[in-house]
Amino acid sequence: MRLTTFTDYCLRVLMFVGAKEGETSTIEEIAGSYGISRNHLMKVVFRLGQLGYLTNVRGKGGGIYLAAKPERINIGALVRQTEEDLAIVECFEQSATDCRIESACILRQALGKALNAFLAVLDSYTLADLLAPRRKLSQILNIPAPRRLGKKAS
Repeated sequence: MRLTTFTDYCLRVLMFVGAKEGETSTIEEIAGSYGISRNHLMKVVFRLGQLGYLTNVRGKGGGIYLAAKPERINIGALVRQTEEDLAIVECFEQSATDCRIESACILRQALGKALNAFLAVLDSYTLADLLAPRRKLSQILNIPAPRRLGKKAS
């Protein structure tokens, strides 16, 4: 099974934004860090906003940030929402009725179990899990350390 580039980019965007620890991110930052198309990311960010994963702030000082805590963002749910077609083979599709061996086929059942196992593993992960190596991710993606409010040095 292979996830689409769209789902891959959705995961990458959430990881980048989550690594910023509450600070806003921009599409330009994300595109530059990953070396991917700004135009494609605009579609990804828009969809993630529609699905409730991101909040988009327009205007000066705007950007994007997570709409929920990383612990509440389930990776399996995200994959189900962003993949248009999880049918591993043609016979998984509702409209498929041409299979000659359907009445004796065990393969469809085996592949269905495999798909369910794949999604069950993803269901066991949250964005927080993917952000566990946050310091290393931040270094690789050139994300500066978050600004912390606190006492000024004397």
